[in-house]
Amino acid sequence: MSTTDGSRITNVKIDTNNLYKEEAFTDLTYVTIRRLTPVKIDGSIDESREAIFTGMTQLMSPNGPIPVSCVLEEAKNLGEAAAKLPDAIEKAVHDMIAEAKELERQEASRIVVPGR
Repeated sequence: MSTTDGSRITNVKIDTNNLYKEEAFTDLTYVTIRRLTPVKIDGSIDESREAIFTGMTQLMSPNGPIPVSCVLEEAKNLGEAAAKLPDAIEKAVHDMIAEAKELERQEASRIVVPGR
């Protein structure tokens, strides 16, 4: 979409050398594993790059569900991705908690200057 004077409102570009086909696998209860298969611009599989597996779930909190996602490092297939998922989610949750505590610490140590 362009404005009336021909200038663009956005500057969206696509890296055609970094395209992936996305597939989702779920156990219909708690988790989803995504497989991102590298593809060329014509849609054929790019054998020169490895597939990427990610895991996703939600944790319930008093304020509602919290989405948790992680990359399943070094998983070569769906079976390996499923085996790595529990530990990867656990690490992602610990990282989220540590980040929240650090943000809380930074906020608590902030100096309040009157008039600002």
